[in-house]
Amino acid sequence: MTPKQVVEKWIEAFNAIDIETLAKLYHEDAINHQVMHEPLAGRAAIREMFETEFARAKMVCIRENIFEDGDWAILEWKDPLGLRGCGFFNIIDDQIIFQRGYFDMLSFLRQQNLPIPT
Repeated sequence: MTPKQVVEKWIEAFNAIDIETLAKLYHEDAINHQVMHEPLAGRAAIREMFETEFARAKMVCIRENIFEDGDWAILEWKDPLGLRGCGFFNIIDDQIIFQRGYFDMLSFLRQQNLPIPT
């Protein structure tokens, strides 16, 4: 698969809340760094993050653009509530080895009626 195809599969699994498929898209030693949090290391930690986040919020990823450059794919996304973000995926042998995501956490928390940290 191309990096773009892996990210398309990621979007499909994300929107289906298919945590098992999402987890399998990551390399065993992958790093997921959503910049408002400390990086997560390893598939198990990434899987746990998805379980936690899907349990507390309704999340939908609407693809705006996917760009591909070598073994990287860049996803520009939005959600039905107007939140926008961007994700960078480094793909090696059809698995995500590194992901970095950018979005406005405060807007996300407000939209989902979740507690805002003080």
